[in-house]
Amino acid sequence: MLTTLLIIIYIAFISLGLPDAILGSAWPMIYQDFNVPVSAAGLSTMIVSGGTIISSFFSAKLIRRFGTGIVTTASVFLTAAGLLGIYFSPSFLWICILGIPMGIGAGAVDSALNNFVALHYEAKHMNWLHCFWGIGATAGPFIMSLFLLKENGWRIGYATIGFIQAVLVIGLVVSLPLWKKFETHTNEEEATKSDINIRALLKIKGAKPALVAFFCYCAVELTTGLWASSYLVISKGIPAEKAAKWAALFYLGITVGRLVAGFLAMYFNNKKMIRIGQIICICGALLLIIPYSSYLQLAGLILVGLGCAPIYPAMLHETPNRFGKEISQGIMGIQMATAYVGSTLMPPLFGMIAKATTFNLLPYFLVVLVLIMFVTSERVSKVCKDKMV
Repeated sequence: MLTTLLIIIYIAFISLGLPDAILGSAWPMIYQDFNVPVSAAGLSTMIVSGGTIISSFFSAKLIRRFGTGIVTTASVFLTAAGLLGIYFSPSFLWICILGIPMGIGAGAVDSALNNFVALHYEAKHMNWLHCFWGIGATAGPFIMSLFLLKENGWRIGYATIGFIQAVLVIGLVVSLPLWKKFETHTNEEEATKSDINIRALLKIKGAKPALVAFFCYCAVELTTGLWASSYLVISKGIPAEKAAKWAALFYLGITVGRLVAGFLAMYFNNKKMIRIGQIICICGALLLIIPYSSYLQLAGLILVGLGCAPIYPAMLHETPNRFGKEISQGIMGIQMATAYVGSTLMPPLFGMIAKATTFNLLPYFLVVLVLIMFVTSERVSKVCKDKMV
């Protein structure tokens, strides 16, 4: 039964990644069709992020009440409804409004599935799970590109991806008895456990440094993804076309790195995987500073991507070990919410810093974030005693 559920979860994570990058691909046509400023895309992404943060915070209560299967199904349904609704959007305002269910759906399903895998599967599956997310995130823009040259092409692209999500909803509905059988057993085991609120969770030893580590990780990943191309063009004089291709290799490094990390996780525990990733990240950021060869910048970006690859899955998978499986869902929810706060706030913060000073600060910005992540991760390992999952 767990093998069948694992296959469903893998497919769900491909689906989870599909919508994540399509707005950027379609935006050059959307803002012209709706006659809004090109910068308006930021408002839409912030609304989606806000919904994701809120649903992550409250995911533990929803899952305790309804179960992982129902929450996952409802979340994907919300995402599908939002995507299909954008097809009919008469104005940019509706894209913003439909970003609310998309964000709520993404946050709840992300937290639910990550905790389920952390509790019931080996570390290798967590790495491969996020590798599958990378496949979805890569496929989304590709699917959108197939329709952009057609009339209303971006609408058809959104509808196509929404239809894929709707098919997944049907599959999840069919699979609900599997989830229910498994979670009935789980709920009976944990029926006597008290409900722990967010304030109480934050008081647990190691919780706060764990949240800082998640915040810093997503800040590193999203800041690099957003500003790497601009850094290469403005600070290193690399042509824009080449810089865009090189920046894409950062995400390729993450996706391939997670595939490889799944095999390495058979030999190294989560703590070692986190450390290895952080050291590789720092090495990559330092290579970005060296001015002698543009290919050092390429190597630096790839190394930062490869370094990022094992960190996030390993931190997620380590959550039940650090805090105990009884409260792992609650901790997972606030970890995911904090991670989304980092990915929402830090990239624009660096943009403001770079505008006021120089883009040359990007590698130093990344090094500082990775060092803070390293210190807080080690702090969590020190204060949290391992528990059997």
